[in-house]
Amino acid sequence: MKKNLFFYFFILIPLFVNAQVPSSYYDAANNKNGQALRIALHQIIKNHTVKSYGSLWSAFQQTDKKSNGQVWDIYSDNPNGQPPYVYHFGSDQCGQYDQEGDCYNREHSWPKSYFNNSAPMSSDLFHIYPTDGFVNGKRSNYSYGVVGASNPWMSQNGSKLGMSDPSIGYSGIVFEPIDEYKGDLARTYFYMSTRYYSEDGGWQSWPMANGADLKPWAAAMLLEWHNADPVSSKEIDRNNAIYAIQNNRNPFIDHPEYADCIWGNGDCSTLGLVATHNDPLSIQIYPNPASTKVKINWEVLNPAEVIAIDLMNTQGQLLYHQQKQAVEKQTLIDVSTYSSGIYWIRITNQQKSITKKIVVH
Repeated sequence: MKKNLFFYFFILIPLFVNAQVPSSYYDAANNKNGQALRIALHQIIKNHTVKSYGSLWSAFQQTDKKSNGQVWDIYSDNPNGQPPYVYHFGSDQCGQYDQEGDCYNREHSWPKSYFNNSAPMSSDLFHIYPTDGFVNGKRSNYSYGVVGASNPWMSQNGSKLGMSDPSIGYSGIVFEPIDEYKGDLARTYFYMSTRYYSEDGGWQSWPMANGADLKPWAAAMLLEWHNADPVSSKEIDRNNAIYAIQNNRNPFIDHPEYADCIWGNGDCSTLGLVATHNDPLSIQIYPNPASTKVKINWEVLNPAEVIAIDLMNTQGQLLYHQQKQAVEKQTLIDVSTYSSGIYWIRITNQQKSITKKIVVH
């Protein structure tokens, strides 16, 4: 979802939310890439606390509640205005429905028919959302995709059902959510493909995946969605709430760069560097996210050294550079003129370079 960007990065930055990620949670994934990274993440997030399917109704009140107390339905929500209808927890549960706005139910974004409605997938909150029953029914078990131009069915918030645009590499009926939730669902699929890696023996092959392995066209499309719709505060809050219930997390919300390092061309082999007091550099960057200024603190073994500080965008363009005497221990970067989004800060001394991500909002 595009609003209220947040990007959690590595270590040393204090977090102030409940059920936050422990500082060492992803240590086993450090310096890994590709399939090795996927396997390491699987080992971290597997064996979650399994809840009953019936308990999801009450769990949604922690995971999918808007600030006004209403149900956060991604198939009817209008992020830029008034939604066409709203739901209240409990009283508006399905039940029967004949049209949009009748009731909400539990949408398995990875259709349950493709894992035979088996546990623990059938009640894994990371891929189950409260959604309008009628739109959920229209989506059925069709793949997510990009709908072509030939008169698709459209929900009241703009979600579409119709024949796919052939440019995505798949021909068939697809369901296309609105842009503001494409990234959310992409990260949901990356989670499912990782959480159930090697545990998909009874799963069926379908247009988006063989078992838990995403097919190339699906992975490519979902990576596009993931990059176009960055992690939002909604997803961060939902990740933390589910962690409090299931005791596992979605790594692709905590570390969005992991997706490109598994299914794309990213390189995470050096992104897990941990700075400690025994290393040439020990870095703190805060606040993060930031809207005005970012403060960088460092420690070095040799105070006579020169520290280079670079700020880059996600395309690798150098936006800011300065050099400081290590003895100064800190500096400030004014980010108030930069567009909202993800940036990289690289700090280098004579022995080591450490890169960290920040969010400007």
